[in-house]
Amino acid sequence: MLLRALDAPRRLPAEIDLALLWSTLILLLIGMVMVYSASMATAEAARVTGNQPAYFLVRHAVFLTIGLLAAAVAFQVPLSTWQQWSPWLFVAGFLLLALVLVPGIGREVNGARRWLPLGIVTLQPSELMKFFAVLYTADYTARKMTHMHDLKRAFLPMAFAMVAVGVLLLKEPDFGAFVVIIAVSIAILFLGGMRARLFVVLIVVLIAAFAALIILSPYRRDRIFGFMDPWADAFGRGYQLSHALIAFGRGELFGVGLGASVEKLFYLPEAHTDFLLAVIAEELGFVGVLVVIVLFGLLVQRAFAIGRQAVALDRLYSALVAQGIGVWLGVQGFINMGVNTGLLPTKGLTLPLMSFGGSGILANCVAVAVLLRIDWENRQLMRGAKV
Repeated sequence: MLLRALDAPRRLPAEIDLALLWSTLILLLIGMVMVYSASMATAEAARVTGNQPAYFLVRHAVFLTIGLLAAAVAFQVPLSTWQQWSPWLFVAGFLLLALVLVPGIGREVNGARRWLPLGIVTLQPSELMKFFAVLYTADYTARKMTHMHDLKRAFLPMAFAMVAVGVLLLKEPDFGAFVVIIAVSIAILFLGGMRARLFVVLIVVLIAAFAALIILSPYRRDRIFGFMDPWADAFGRGYQLSHALIAFGRGELFGVGLGASVEKLFYLPEAHTDFLLAVIAEELGFVGVLVVIVLFGLLVQRAFAIGRQAVALDRLYSALVAQGIGVWLGVQGFINMGVNTGLLPTKGLTLPLMSFGGSGILANCVAVAVLLRIDWENRQLMRGAKV
């Protein structure tokens, strides 16, 4: 028996990170189920959806299929090719953001101009720009590695690019996407070796800039006041947050049951997009929310682990991309969860991999595919193969 065991072929390690793959797939699956549950009543009551309760489910499934197909293609692309094309993708994303603001081209919804109509679907360039910003900032940092301590040669050119993107995003306005892109860019620069003193000064400047943007903007100011005491104006500026908190309260430990949410019945706005987590809390309870948080935590942890392995293999660009994707999904997920639970002011950011939205699903799926590709290349190099 012992000799037979010794003679048996050794089982090779997996080609990709299975924990990352399964956590992503489970989040996508939970998201599809909950989007259907959260949108059913709204879709059935609206004329624009043809009064079809499965309207958003069908569209979400189509978006998810497109996202997975795009991810399969993205996985085949070497990281060296992504690095080569990253400046051009960043420029393309910038032009799309500018195109959204052109009257007659960009589509305006609820006072925001963020979408480009493409026939039966719409494209939200800010979602793609998050991915392009990760690729470009990682490439910029890798190229400027020897000058990362130089303010003029390393930081200021990147700051100019981010300010230009920020101006376009604030014109839409899309303050949430602006915060995510700035956070990701600063994190990549810091991971790439930016001086700690400069990093602290930059954070202070950004906090002051965000405070100024809030003070000078009446609707952002109202959101802050509504966040501080949603019950003071529960039918006005505190409406969204108050109903999100009611959903969390009703869910308790195990929830009221899948499909049994009351808040999604025209009380909670954007239940299938920005406030999907509140519906999860009401129907699946604290346990359901905890599962989602654990899965996101595992995804971010694997992204940083893959990045550290790339550093050990002297693959700086791949490492920065991996950790940048982890920061992106982690920061956006944290902001969305914070908004839903009343820890942060209301902001129009979806829950990555889960909320309804074709552009977001596409960008998230491709980003995870690139992350899996980095891990695959790491494993090939550790086996002595070329990539």
